[in-house]
Amino acid sequence: MKIKCLVIDDKPLAIDLLTEYIHTIPFLELLATTTDPIHGLEIIRTQPIDLVFLDIQMPQLSGIQFLKLAGGNVKVILTTAYVKYAIDGYEHDVIDYLLKPIPFARFYQAAEKALRSISATTDHLEVPTSAQNAYFFVKTEHRLQKIDIEDIMYVEGLENYVSIHTSNSRILSLQPLKKMNEQLPEKQFARVHRSFIVSLRHISFIENSSIVLVNGTAVPIGKSYRDAFFELVGKA
Repeated sequence: MKIKCLVIDDKPLAIDLLTEYIHTIPFLELLATTTDPIHGLEIIRTQPIDLVFLDIQMPQLSGIQFLKLAGGNVKVILTTAYVKYAIDGYEHDVIDYLLKPIPFARFYQAAEKALRSISATTDHLEVPTSAQNAYFFVKTEHRLQKIDIEDIMYVEGLENYVSIHTSNSRILSLQPLKKMNEQLPEKQFARVHRSFIVSLRHISFIENSSIVLVNGTAVPIGKSYRDAFFELVGKA
């Protein structure tokens, strides 16, 4: 998932810093910047903006006035040197309030809050359709974790959790295996057992129609999944 961002600040140096921060975070995409909040209103009406990083004290139109005119059509993170405006901002349901000068760690924390808020309607994960963006985010205990689809070796169901085994890590996520199976690309992954999903590209061999070896791990093939699995393998 990419969050499309707009930065509005009357100070070019502040825009430069936020631009650098946004480019550092994989799930943020900067679509536009402007020093003019009136121009910013036009941008959110004509471009698919998800998130605005918004200064408060600006000529012609303050950040609070901008919020009222925007009418809740986009998510907003306020950026300002004045803590006194925080209450006004939260009355307009902003995601976060960043006090200048903004450390990167604090910025990243706010970006993660935005990701949780914006992706809430996608339940546990969202898989992009573009082959160039073949990744998704899963909820772990403390954060949303980005996973490259091609890195997934296999997924194991553990009661209410799934254990996602990648080429270099093991990630636990609170969600049913059925949900994960519905979201993974059908032609690249197969449910081979009530507790396992495997990546076809990472299968080393299939033994006696009952075992799949994936990256050195023997995964059983359940009887009720066998026919569908071998039909998929035959088409691969």
